[in-house]
Amino acid sequence: MTAPLILSIGEAMVELSQAGGDLWSLGIAGDTLNTAWYLRRCLGPDWRVGYFSRVGTGEFSQKMLRFLDAEGIEAGHVSQDPEREIGLYAISLKDGERSFSYWRGQSAARGLADDPQRLAQALRDCRVAYLSGITLAILPDAGRTALLEAVAGARAAGCRIVFDPNLRPRLWQSAEEMRHWIERAAGGADLVLPSFDDEAVHFGDADPEATAARYLRLGASEVVVKNGGGPVRYAGPQGAGLIDDLARIAPVDSTAAGDSFNAGYLAATLQGADSAAAIRAAHALSLQVVSHPGALVRQAVFGDSPGRPGLSGSAPRR
Repeated sequence: MTAPLILSIGEAMVELSQAGGDLWSLGIAGDTLNTAWYLRRCLGPDWRVGYFSRVGTGEFSQKMLRFLDAEGIEAGHVSQDPEREIGLYAISLKDGERSFSYWRGQSAARGLADDPQRLAQALRDCRVAYLSGITLAILPDAGRTALLEAVAGARAAGCRIVFDPNLRPRLWQSAEEMRHWIERAAGGADLVLPSFDDEAVHFGDADPEATAARYLRLGASEVVVKNGGGPVRYAGPQGAGLIDDLARIAPVDSTAAGDSFNAGYLAATLQGADSAAAIRAAHALSLQVVSHPGALVRQAVFGDSPGRPGLSGSAPRR
């Protein structure tokens, strides 16, 4: 029997990170790809992990496809655009906090939802679909609508939909537009994984409990509110609770902290953990990630090979 598929949907880009002095290191990363990469390492062979996106035909796009293959992430649902290329971003760090410079205006991933039939087929093939607010932000309105309609159809057919709002106002035309599409996507999700600091700024939530309650009212089945390494609020079918004894550290680099948390939480629940245990596993993985520079941290898991679990420690800002 074929192992079930987790399909992560979004944009991967060429990542430039400082390697020391004027030297820069080149890699492939992006929020939904980061989560797929950590999922591959947290889950064994009982699960497949795939990526759904659109790339170009040039060398950097081919580098991304080779990267997916080497990392054990299925690329069969990545299409190619003859006119566009993948985007580029550079990470700058100050006191462990990161800022980004982007070159993504002509990214091929902006057309990832242009073929509704291909999108629907990909979602029919998967057991879990994962997307983010950044996935939505890079698309035109027609693409956002097509993606969410396809996701709704997949959910109705039994696919579990997981959504991280990942609020990035710079990617949207306005705050109102961002809030509209984030709420629409979250209302159609089984699991929502917001970050409280962003939600407080852009939705006015007074505390993580208010964030969880708002997403539940919108229609989400389960909500886990990340909180910068502080107490994590969860609410859903297993009830509501607060995990308030998580360790905190000063991060070396907070890149991918939330992406890895999401992967750790989802992987743990797919392997039978309850919400509280899954939060601890996710926090542990995130701490390991932010203790090293870069988005994809091989030292955060046991071994470099795909599919090997490695959760130990605890975590800070996401």
